[in-house]
Amino acid sequence: MAKDMGVHEVVEGIVRLVMQYLHCDSCFLYIKDGDELALCATHDRPVSEIGTIRLRLDEGLTGWVARERRLLALPREAFKDPRFKTFTNLPEDAFEAFLSAPVISLNQVIGVLNVQYRQIHDHSGDDMEFLTTVGELIGTYLRMTASRGAPIPGSALVAAVLGGPGGGSDSAAKPSAPGITAHASTAVPGVA
Repeated sequence: MAKDMGVHEVVEGIVRLVMQYLHCDSCFLYIKDGDELALCATHDRPVSEIGTIRLRLDEGLTGWVARERRLLALPREAFKDPRFKTFTNLPEDAFEAFLSAPVISLNQVIGVLNVQYRQIHDHSGDDMEFLTTVGELIGTYLRMTASRGAPIPGSALVAAVLGGPGGGSDSAAKPSAPGITAHASTAVPGVA
């Protein structure tokens, strides 16, 4: 029997499946909104942080992945990478390994999918291919669900993902809170 799921439930389910498959310690899905990435799904953050935490495209490893449209795999000491951006009160800042893939649709980056490991972790070719494929599938799913295939602005895509149960283009989506932007002086989960 199929369950009717909203967009937000689907992406949260994908985050859980990625964690189970890769045996990682954290997983975060960011959706591009203009020159920022908005946290839209995670495994362990309070609901109040979803959609309100944002990262500029010129910040950290996550911003680099979005800008460069490339997979990034760091097996150890991710926090020592020159692109790394330290954020206050963020446990993931001390994690060793980082794997990140762009979320792509219609040949455009619409987000970033990050996984992190507390310990050193050599990312296998299968792990990298898996995360890249999941990023492409999420991108296609989000575009098709939110807009029925037509290109849409990032803010509408973020709103569609944050729609909660029954979410999508027809739901009463919860937009990002105005004026709440996390940068180097505040915690941004899952971003290095």
